[in-house]
Amino acid sequence: MFLNTKTIIGHKLSACDGDIGHVRDFYFDDKTWAVRYVVADTGGWLTGRNVLISPYAFGFFDALGKVLPVNLTRRQIENSPAIELHRPVSRQFEENYYRYYGWPTYWEGGRLWGMTDFPAVTSASPLNSPSLFEYDRWDDVHLRSTQAVTGYQIVASDGPIGTVSGFMLDDRTWAVRDVVVETGHWYAGKEILISPCKVDRISYEDSKVYVNLTKSDLEHTGKNEVVQAVA
Repeated sequence: MFLNTKTIIGHKLSACDGDIGHVRDFYFDDKTWAVRYVVADTGGWLTGRNVLISPYAFGFFDALGKVLPVNLTRRQIENSPAIELHRPVSRQFEENYYRYYGWPTYWEGGRLWGMTDFPAVTSASPLNSPSLFEYDRWDDVHLRSTQAVTGYQIVASDGPIGTVSGFMLDDRTWAVRDVVVETGHWYAGKEILISPCKVDRISYEDSKVYVNLTKSDLEHTGKNEVVQAVA
């Protein structure tokens, strides 16, 4: 099933032994286009503390009840490494985080989730295995907030085409399947879906996403309110 981040933000998170708060944000890896964490706002339960929860712990999203199950206990989450939202997530934090939960790291092993294409714990250790996704430095900033990128201007090769309004996620791999774009008057304000493979680069300094498409490419993809961009 595909999920739109803008419809999940604010929904409940439920641990094995009770509610733990709600979804505040998603952090995605801008090299692999996979969601690596949900930012959980724990509210009064942990005196307003925010924690990261990896898809390794996710159950299937309950669209009817508007709940994302988390296969952890409240105590596990309470004792997990704390984050500071105003600072980038460091690799040192992630090392400590994965060591705490006993999960394999996603950046070693060569596949989307280390040794697999799904966030599943296996008996095989990915440590010291070659990686297909290169991270330049130990402190390389590669995790981005979907909330922060929402609102970025989308720029085609022949000019602006709209703004980012959300991200479509695959709830099995937790990969970003499409960027949801709200178009302007040139396309009657409709929403379109653009595959990450068409994204040339994201300029965080300018708040813009540059895509390898033209307006003509997008106008000929279909007449539905939400259409798929040319592959």
